[in-house]
Amino acid sequence: MKHSKTGEPLVVVSGAKKSFGHFEALKDVSLSVERGEVLCVIGPSGSGKSTLLRCINLLERIEGGAIFIDGEMIGYRRSADKLYPLQDAELARQRRKTAMVFQRFNLFPHLTAAENIAVGPIRVLNENPKAAREHALALLDSVGLAAKRDAYPAELSGGQQQRVAIARALAMRPQLILFDEPTSALDPELVGDVLKVIRDLAASGMTMIVVTHELGFAREVGHRVAFMDHGRIVEIGDARAVLENPAQQRTREFIAAVRS
Repeated sequence: MKHSKTGEPLVVVSGAKKSFGHFEALKDVSLSVERGEVLCVIGPSGSGKSTLLRCINLLERIEGGAIFIDGEMIGYRRSADKLYPLQDAELARQRRKTAMVFQRFNLFPHLTAAENIAVGPIRVLNENPKAAREHALALLDSVGLAAKRDAYPAELSGGQQQRVAIARALAMRPQLILFDEPTSALDPELVGDVLKVIRDLAASGMTMIVVTHELGFAREVGHRVAFMDHGRIVEIGDARAVLENPAQQRTREFIAAVRS
């Protein structure tokens, strides 16, 4: 599986640090993601995977280092070698570069599937409501849910809700989609349909960072895999190389435990 190496990476994380009280969630984390690349992030619970995504999406602020998306530092501006936090309006503008798909769907229960997808473009991007709904219907069709456009979340299975959530993320036309263990809350028989949608996105060239415990999926779809533990990136490299022949003992131990 190949991705473009031309131009600058879409995402650059440089020495990112984040703490919650005395707990260091991210310890000097650095990585880059090329345009059109799928980076899968694996690791045990509490290793910093979700915190990394939340910092990239500006749901959390890093306390050291820097994060750049499409060449722009996010969360802060630099002036005379000092960093100043951005105001809410600037944060909202920057956040539109990314979209995040959570474990628990987070759909609006009072809106239909189509309305859940269209509401963001209408209210945030100021799109024409008719055009936004037409785009929502096209996205529902792309994730195999055209027949569910008028269904409410309570009328959908967990897998269907997650596919609506992915369509909702796409509706915002992001440069980057972040997935935080998108199948962990699903019954095993529902996982396949969601993974297929993500595979199709990868094939279309969408840039993605996917936190996942599905090692087979990471091997098949990921261009690279990063293994995190205790707030650090222990190993990062070609997906198959890391998963089949990891260089670090801690990576080998984790992969063996997951597969056992």
